[in-house]
Amino acid sequence: MTESSRRDISWIFVLLAAYFVLQVGVRLATSHSLDLDEAEQAFRSQWLAAGYGPQPPFYNWLQYTVFRFAGVSLTALSIVKNLLLFSSYVLYGLTARLILRDKALVAIATLGLLTIPQMAFEMQRDLTHTVAVFFSASIFFYGFIRSLKQPSLATYLIAGIGIGFGLLAKYNFAILPAAALIAALSDARLRPRIFDWRLVLTAAVALVITLPHLFWLKDNLDFATARTLEKMTASGDASYLTQVAMGVSSLALATISFAALTVAVFALVFGKGLRPALASRSEWTRLLERMMLVFLAGILFLIVFGGAAGIKDRWLVPMLFILPLYFGLKIEAAGVTTDRAFRRFIPILAVIMIGVPAALYGSVATARFTGHYERLNRPYADMLETLRKQAEPAAILAGDSLLAGNLRQDIPSVPILSVDYPGFNPDLTSRRPLLLVWLLPQKGGSEALPPAMAEWLQANLGASAPQASVIDVPYVYGRGDDSYRFGYAWVNQPD
Repeated sequence: MTESSRRDISWIFVLLAAYFVLQVGVRLATSHSLDLDEAEQAFRSQWLAAGYGPQPPFYNWLQYTVFRFAGVSLTALSIVKNLLLFSSYVLYGLTARLILRDKALVAIATLGLLTIPQMAFEMQRDLTHTVAVFFSASIFFYGFIRSLKQPSLATYLIAGIGIGFGLLAKYNFAILPAAALIAALSDARLRPRIFDWRLVLTAAVALVITLPHLFWLKDNLDFATARTLEKMTASGDASYLTQVAMGVSSLALATISFAALTVAVFALVFGKGLRPALASRSEWTRLLERMMLVFLAGILFLIVFGGAAGIKDRWLVPMLFILPLYFGLKIEAAGVTTDRAFRRFIPILAVIMIGVPAALYGSVATARFTGHYERLNRPYADMLETLRKQAEPAAILAGDSLLAGNLRQDIPSVPILSVDYPGFNPDLTSRRPLLLVWLLPQKGGSEALPPAMAEWLQANLGASAPQASVIDVPYVYGRGDDSYRFGYAWVNQPD
């Protein structure tokens, strides 16, 4: 890098802006159908609530607001996600610039986020709440580091906003500010920043942001935590020692999955210079090490005392997203030269920035050759268009939230309910005809109305089960005559 480019890192943000615009374009070109998290956002945007279930409501509130102004669409979904990701990378870069002197390392640390598969690929593929966690963590981390290095009322305020948003994104976010607090308290030089009256402002802002959801959570704790706890403690009838072993091994595997590619890239880029760097330390590396240790200790506490048996790699985002910056700090502490490393990093970065969008598109589009179909290959829009030629539904009951969300983006003017989500149940007594739609097993299986839908009709409308029909619709990027099967039925369809 030239000396002028070392001083000016704005090119990083321009490059990232172009990359995320490309990701929006690729998503729109790939398929009109929605994946699980996207469909959840479309479905639950029909109402505003202080809580929606197992996930806190930050992303739902944000997406609801955007839909109110821009309409329900895949475009709105994709723009919101990529704006959050772009903002997160910018905040990460600004944080790196605060504590790294070498701007080549600032660039490598910031763009190094793209070497983390859960962030570069998985967040684009479908995740929403984890994207919100990353965004919130980036806000908090910037405010936290800035408060330690250049404290002001604004920096403590930013940290409080990050905590508030984070607790509304995922509950496990709470471990991050706790880890930061403990790590700073253990350093005598940083302790005065914690025993500062402005920390009261941080706590107050976080409380105000989370207060509406906390009131909801008080009355809905089981509803909010049951599914997450079920996932975490799914160890069957295993003994306590077996459960702990499962939990520890899943944590180890999740950590390796999260960090392995980043470690490999840094090893390739810095070569022999990485080994002495790993032994080098600075006040900032020591702080981040303590934070990561406290975070991992918190996860281990959940395993040993909370019964957690299955730790997912994406649950580590609130802490391990700092890895590229941590390695950058280690390398700077060792005094390793970076010019050659930066030149090695650029082609790797190019491969990632081209390869990830290509892989996302290809995983869906290549179905026409392989016959292997993803959820984005399902032809929801074509199915609905065909059924609307029979009659215009006044309301729709879907077999699950994935189907409900996909239908909503194409017919947002009518209420769409889902059998698997009882939290949204508007009065449908005067809305006819009612369209019932469900997914059918693609190989054999019953084509009859699902029992859960029949029970819903009886309980909510006092209606008996209508005659079920089947519709076959060609896949998106389908091979030959391959088609997807939907079951449907009408209640009070006009003649």
